[in-house]
Amino acid sequence: MNIKDITAKERSTTTELLVIFIKLVVYATLVYFNINQPEIYVKVPIIGKVAYSLLIVTGASFSISVVRLIIIYWYIRKNNLKANIKDNFILGINRIVSVLNTVFLIIAIMVFMGIDPIKFLTSITIVAAAIALIFKEYVTNMINGLIIMFSDRLSLGDHIKVLDQEGKILDITLINIIIQNEDNDMVLIPNSVIFTSLIVNQSKQNIKKLTVEFELDVNLNQTPASLEAHLENIIKPYEDYTMKDGFSVKTLEIRKDYTKFKVQVLLNYHDRAKEKEIRRKLNTAVLELRGGV
Repeated sequence: MNIKDITAKERSTTTELLVIFIKLVVYATLVYFNINQPEIYVKVPIIGKVAYSLLIVTGASFSISVVRLIIIYWYIRKNNLKANIKDNFILGINRIVSVLNTVFLIIAIMVFMGIDPIKFLTSITIVAAAIALIFKEYVTNMINGLIIMFSDRLSLGDHIKVLDQEGKILDITLINIIIQNEDNDMVLIPNSVIFTSLIVNQSKQNIKKLTVEFELDVNLNQTPASLEAHLENIIKPYEDYTMKDGFSVKTLEIRKDYTKFKVQVLLNYHDRAKEKEIRRKLNTAVLELRGGV
């Protein structure tokens, strides 16, 4: 999967209209042949069955696409957005469209096999319940995914921290959220984990910050004030990137043998490369204080 493709935030309206037009032409052609029943349908019945199944798929797909386009057009007009924008709401609509297209494809396959979809569904109620239990986690993930897509808490491009993972949201699917961490790895986090974990969305905050936690032996006699002065001097070369008066050292915990500190740096904007440099500088300075380098 190409990261560039995943992070694309725009959609091609022209392409969507062209696809809908092609679906309309195919559907109209299939309707024409279904009404007139060409001789080959009689000689080779399987061709007629295939054509009828395709008629169901293309008809449903065309209708769904038109409804989707109308909903998206209404949403864009209502919120005064660009015509080619791609955000959470549109992402959610696209996922629902994919599910509906899959459902109608299954129905078309059943029709081709001579199975009545309604009778089939009513006859396997117990089996369906068992299947629902087996795929409970999958269904839960799908529901959670749709809730995320239609909410404004998490959006494509947001920089979040969940559990021990931190990075930029590249994509939100019905199963998981894909983020790109500071090592440029793509990390897949299940939607159920997103719903049950504490999430820090730095993009929704008014400030952006970088934090580093560490412990120092009490025998080193380091105070928050002395540490702040020393470490602030370490990152002075990045003062254009950090906010004025945005550096602080906090005491998190005091134990018999060690004290736990947290360094917090407020940033003007997100820059993964610079954040990595600052973090490395701070970690190196802490190791030097410990006498580890």
